[in-house]
Amino acid sequence: MLEIDNTVLLLIDMQDRLFRAMHEKEDLLENVRRLILGVRALGIPIVMSEQYPEGIGKTIPEVASILPDTAGIRKMNFSCCANRQCNEALAFTERNQVLIAGIEAHVCVYQTAMDLQEGGYQVQVVADAVSSRARHNRDIALQKMRDSGIEITSVEIALFELLKTAEAPKFREISKILK
Repeated sequence: MLEIDNTVLLLIDMQDRLFRAMHEKEDLLENVRRLILGVRALGIPIVMSEQYPEGIGKTIPEVASILPDTAGIRKMNFSCCANRQCNEALAFTERNQVLIAGIEAHVCVYQTAMDLQEGGYQVQVVADAVSSRARHNRDIALQKMRDSGIEITSVEIALFELLKTAEAPKFREISKILK
């Protein structure tokens, strides 16, 4: 189970040129937005990556505008774990549960999740907040991750799992975000 004080959100490569090619990109954007707002309301730190921003573009404005204090960490490797700054940012949070959202599911999300798990992190991938250009690539990536022991979750499951109870101080705020 996810714990507020032990979870970090890793948002992978929500960048302009890549985002435009995503399958069901409108749903992806809305779910990523809800997830970001929810974890921010709960005080959960967010680490964000950008794959080769000079070629793929910066983080899309719809995401960057709700994360004004979170700079994308530039990377060239598909796995965030191959990047020293990403590793340092995750380690700095002193949390070992990593919730992953972003693109592409079958490339950067998949490789990062596998490397994080191998590194001893508890990893959950938010299925409705990841995508690929083709749905079948997303679905295969989710299945491969699940087969490897990585938990697959959704925005609502993750946020309510973090809350634990309707008596939680942020319950109403999270409920409004999810409507």
